[in-house]
Amino acid sequence: MENPIFIGLSRQMALRSNMDVVANNIANMNTPGFRAQNMVFTEYLSDPRGADDAISMVVDAGQFQVTKAGPVHVTGNPLDVALAGPGYFGVQTPDGIQYTRAGNFELNINRELVTPAGNPVVNEGGAPIVIPEDAGQVKISESGFLAGQNGEIGKLMIVEFENVQMLEPRGNNLYWSPDPGQPATQTRAQQGAIEGSNVNAILEVSKMIEVSRDYQSIQRMLQNEHDRQRGAIQKLSGGNR
Repeated sequence: MENPIFIGLSRQMALRSNMDVVANNIANMNTPGFRAQNMVFTEYLSDPRGADDAISMVVDAGQFQVTKAGPVHVTGNPLDVALAGPGYFGVQTPDGIQYTRAGNFELNINRELVTPAGNPVVNEGGAPIVIPEDAGQVKISESGFLAGQNGEIGKLMIVEFENVQMLEPRGNNLYWSPDPGQPATQTRAQQGAIEGSNVNAILEVSKMIEVSRDYQSIQRMLQNEHDRQRGAIQKLSGGNR
């Protein structure tokens, strides 16, 4: 008798997770290099009393990344770098090397190239990139080499992944992967520009409305099922007196 309620609740939990993802996409509409996420749902068969009593429930199996590139905005800032292609920058974090598409870099007090969150941008060897004080105007080539007036400074870690859907969002516009990736061959860097978010605002707002309506619809269904069960119990109780 409780099966419809179990199924409805599983769907509501999945919708709540979906709403969290949609809300996060909308919140990052203006975040450089942000890639929108979508939920992946699957069926879970609960079999508490035997094969004939299996209950089909909804489970949020994970997320997948929208891989369409965001628009490129020319800023003229020599420390801004946009990526054209599937690659990612390598960034040092307390949890090891992670990856980002956001190239709005800056210098910290140690003259290390860092993200706005303060994470050092690393070279191909995984070490922070330090810009010497006498470097003058820094130039960044399409392959990621940095050079100043006294010569080469280093090379940005730009890597590509065989399957970008294996990248796990870790917050602060960073991704983690068990696969370190391969040196980029199909990606070029563009100095003085930033890739914007690829979030489609109209699409995400439409999703939010749809999720909200679905949640309310299931809530009404659960209330109707509750009323039905209560009515049945009352009738059965009255009939046994």
